[in-house]
Amino acid sequence: MSRKFFGTDGVRGKANTYPMTAEMALKIGAAAGRYFRRDSSTAHRVVIGKDTRLSGYMFENALTAGFTSTGMNVLLLGPVPTPAVGLLTTSMRADVGVMISASHNPHEDNGIKFFGPDGFKLSDEAEAEIEAMVMGEIQPAKAENIGRAKRIDDGIYRYIERLKSTFPHGKRLDGLKVVIDCANGAAYRAAPEALWELGADVIRIGTSPDGKNINLNCGSTHPETAAKAVIEHGADIGICLDGDADRIMIIDEKGQIADGDQLMALIAARWAEEDRLKGNALVATVMSNLGLERFLGGRGIDLKRTKVGDRYVVEEMRKNGYNLGGEQSGHIVMTDYATTGDGLLAGLQFLAEMVLTGKPASELAKSFDPVPQLLKNVRYTAGQTPLETLAVQQAIASAEADLKGQGRLLIRKSGTEPLIRVMAECEDPILLEKVVDSIVAEVEAASRS
Repeated sequence: MSRKFFGTDGVRGKANTYPMTAEMALKIGAAAGRYFRRDSSTAHRVVIGKDTRLSGYMFENALTAGFTSTGMNVLLLGPVPTPAVGLLTTSMRADVGVMISASHNPHEDNGIKFFGPDGFKLSDEAEAEIEAMVMGEIQPAKAENIGRAKRIDDGIYRYIERLKSTFPHGKRLDGLKVVIDCANGAAYRAAPEALWELGADVIRIGTSPDGKNINLNCGSTHPETAAKAVIEHGADIGICLDGDADRIMIIDEKGQIADGDQLMALIAARWAEEDRLKGNALVATVMSNLGLERFLGGRGIDLKRTKVGDRYVVEEMRKNGYNLGGEQSGHIVMTDYATTGDGLLAGLQFLAEMVLTGKPASELAKSFDPVPQLLKNVRYTAGQTPLETLAVQQAIASAEADLKGQGRLLIRKSGTEPLIRVMAECEDPILLEKVVDSIVAEVEAASRS
């Protein structure tokens, strides 16, 4: 069943523009409420979290109206990280969880992500069924069965306690100076609190949200801000989260940035040594660097690749029993602890390695030398199909011929924005730039026509 407004990570778009309008949010809430109702009683729950975007108030209220209209009782968590919603959906015995966030996008955007009663994101098939219900007639509950709404004030503290329980027993972060950049987003309270409670000397940046500054020149999409702070404060490490705190970038004590591939390499190698890596494999997407694949292969660890999107990583992990996966962009999924990507949880794993080995971040943040990789994004107007034009297809074919035996090429549409992503890897930097630029030029030309 095809999906019209659900993308690779829920529904997402510019606030007050279809499909991210209050009217649509109400319908989506009502459809999801009807989808998850098991019987005619009112003993059904939904937990709703959000990040710090101004439009979050509007969507929170609209979704609440939709859910309660179909007899669902709503538990409002307020601003919490996305992984907290996955955790609390199961721990509070809810039928469904919702996160209102557009992740790393600017504040003008927003989105709606769903979690099933098991705490995992919904399948494509479930989202398609909810879409179909939105487009049809949704049966409301009888007047006596309308749901209630209630604020839950301690959800963030339940999440913090869960995070701390994943840190090695008896170990602390005493003596470590940690810069934490929360992107003025959902983790602005939880992340600094968890690090402080574990004993770290915490330097906070990106912890003053105003509704419009989420991801603005800070967080995992702008790690240079944290890198500067690490150097200025003489910190041991910097941790950069994104707007909903499900992804991470690491900054070492020298101000160098390590992406998700490096972090996955470190964790996979450690878990393999401890015989904790289920299936002796790491699950990553087609975007992960060839250097990661070579590093793992040298240690007898398999790399299982999926299409882009942490939901597809998780699907592969659940299907085959793997417990570690993620994306180069910083989504790290550890199903022994969480049901979705958790930036702070991954950061604690890195900090644990520092504590256990006594090594500085710079020694741990570079497990392998990445193969030179170049990624460029080309924006196009919604409704256009630049990848279908003959000139673009010829440019791609020519680039693939040039790279044969020397690297790889990946062209894809973004699942959350009107972008064409052009990525290539090659040991020859001149050839690398040539093939990417040739494709970008043709995509840009096709987008203008």
